Order: sequence, then structure tokens, then C-alpha cells
Amino acid sequence: MVPALLLYIGGVVVGLFSTDAPPAARVGLALAWPLAPLAFAVTIALLLVAAAIAFPLVGVAAVATGAAAWWFLA
Repeated sequence: MVPALLLYIGGVVVGLFSTDAPPAARVGLALAWPLAPLAFAVTIALLLVAAAIAFPLVGVAAVATGAAAWWFLA
């Protein structure tokens, strides 16, 4: 828990002092920066769903890859 808190505080400090945005944007960036990995994961998931609809073979490959990852990592 402590390393995660230190990482978050470090990101807040970088967000507050290393950008040239207005103060409100700096605070917003500093507080919201941990959401970036979640936004990345959601974007990739939506792209995979769209690709699976548009190109069924991509969907089959994505499902097979997910199943293999679940099987080998569980």
C-alpha cells in the first residue's frame, strides 16, 4: 500500500508542477492521472469488440487468446 501511495503522490507532484496548464487543469490532471491505465484498457476492449463485429476472424482470435491466457495464467 505504501509504494502505491508514494507513486500516487509522486504523480500528483509531477502533475501540479511540471505542466503549463491553468491551475484548475493542473489539479484535475494531478488527481485523475491514475485513471489512465483504466482508460487504456477500456479503449482496447472496445476496439476488440468493434473488430470482432467487423471482422469475425479477429473476434475468434481474441477469444482464443483470452481463453489461452486465462488457462495458462490461472
